[in-house]
Amino acid sequence: MTTWGPRDFNEFGATRLPGIMGLEILEADREHVTGRIPVTASMIAGTGYLWAPVVVMLADTLCAYGAGRHLPEGATFTTVEMKTNFVGTAAEGEAIAGEARPAHLGRTTHVWDAVIRNETTGKQLALFRCTQMLLYPRPS
Repeated sequence: MTTWGPRDFNEFGATRLPGIMGLEILEADREHVTGRIPVTASMIAGTGYLWAPVVVMLADTLCAYGAGRHLPEGATFTTVEMKTNFVGTAAEGEAIAGEARPAHLGRTTHVWDAVIRNETTGKQLALFRCTQMLLYPRPS
């Protein structure tokens, strides 16, 4: 996964949650990952606003794909904490887009930040931070 680009991530996610939600990865390098999701009727909560888990899924996936590009040989990772501050929303027919960047790339933890925007209006939707714990193979 360390050298994967947008096509690789899109193929990987096609039959998983990211693909089911319509996520398209636009850019992926060691400094950032960007992607977008078109907002469909099924993503609108009973309140009439975009369902929060859609935003979290976009942000977490961008951060996870970014983290995967920084793993030491043989290591994997798991998310141990995430926080989202919601500051806006999107409507059906619009799109949301995000960018994830590393804040800390340590030996045992990575911290990633993502900003999610309403792609249609350009306004911020959410600020997201997650921490991943790196997992190394156990010696035999």
